[in-house]
Amino acid sequence: MARTTDSRAPSRRAAATVGGITGEIAMPRFAILEHTAAPDDPAGRHFDLLVETGDACRTWRLSRVPAADGVAVAAVEIAPHRPAWLDHVAGEVSGGRGFARRVDGGRYEILSADDADPAAATRLVVQLAGATVAGRLRLELVGEGWAVTLVAGA
Repeated sequence: MARTTDSRAPSRRAAATVGGITGEIAMPRFAILEHTAAPDDPAGRHFDLLVETGDACRTWRLSRVPAADGVAVAAVEIAPHRPAWLDHVAGEVSGGRGFARRVDGGRYEILSADDADPAAATRLVVQLAGATVAGRLRLELVGEGWAVTLVAGA
């Protein structure tokens, strides 16, 4: 049985202007989960990067957590995940699909995107504010896969 908790990052708000009205909006969340023993993963271990985009989380499978050195990590976009995974701490994945453990999570702000809908963007740059993973994260579709790059303090 999966253990979860409502340990969301403190609510951070950002100023936004929509239709000429300025106000504050809650910043969306992200999470990085270590996923082991997934039957469809020949390596036996990968990391899922989840980015909250409304009622779902856009999700990428990464071979490793991006280091803040600007070196790209290859990624594959996978099916959107439920927002409940943003609060997941550790536990078995249903259907015998392995075990997932939270590595980090927090809030993010979109800095740029090539589509107004972040769920459809093929180039997305976000500022991450996690406990251990923080900085400017760039996700970019390159050929058949994605390149994910993190630069600390950017």
